[in-house]
Amino acid sequence: MTTTNDWTVRVQAKIAQVLAEEDFIVPETQFSSITEPNATFALAIDHTLLKPDATQEQIASLCDQAIMNKFKSCCVNGANVSQVAERLQGSGVLTCAVIGFPLGAGTSASKAFEAADAVKCGAQEIDMVINIGALKAGQYESVFNDIFAVVVSANVPVKVIIETVFLTDQEKVAACFIAAEAGAAFVKTCTGFSGGGASKEDVLLMRKSVAYKANVKVKASAGIRSFDKCLEMFAAGAERIGTSSGAAIMQSVEASSATY
Repeated sequence: MTTTNDWTVRVQAKIAQVLAEEDFIVPETQFSSITEPNATFALAIDHTLLKPDATQEQIASLCDQAIMNKFKSCCVNGANVSQVAERLQGSGVLTCAVIGFPLGAGTSASKAFEAADAVKCGAQEIDMVINIGALKAGQYESVFNDIFAVVVSANVPVKVIIETVFLTDQEKVAACFIAAEAGAAFVKTCTGFSGGGASKEDVLLMRKSVAYKANVKVKASAGIRSFDKCLEMFAAGAERIGTSSGAAIMQSVEASSATY
């Protein structure tokens, strides 16, 4: 059994190792050589609508855009999962639900229940927010248990949102390491609800932090409204993009603002 002290030692060792690494080379992926918004590019997009006043008509339009462009998924709040799953059925586009969103401050039990309920309603991927305060307080075992509870309950790929806007570089490394140890499929930059947004520097740091686990990837989200910004994220190591501007980007149009 890993104790609180064990977690502190392990996390501090990972932080030291990652921050000292100066010659890290971003591994090539299927998105590394993209030069235009093509079919391969579309497979990186989680087409997203998370604003609190989203209507059923807007959610339906989100799904239709995702189907037309063959995006990877539609990412929505839990109340919209059943509608999305039904509309996307047979399209090849996945249904993704956010959990503990956007604060991450619920109990682990409530997050686990929320994840299981979303999957029951048709979610095929889960994006969860960590307990940010616990991480900043150095309560690493608690953060691990929180993520692990969702991973086990969901039994589908889980993307762990670390909310980089609140974290130091050391804390970003810690969050990514703990998420990877807990079984995350992705570590993800931001919710988009707390200011700031994805940066190439954060994506690179996150990619370095999970490089020791070949099956853990990075999702860049928040403030991504153009194809050029997507290319920046790919170059830094991202393999998934969360954006409400997917349809505009596919048409090589930069969105003026994102509704997320």
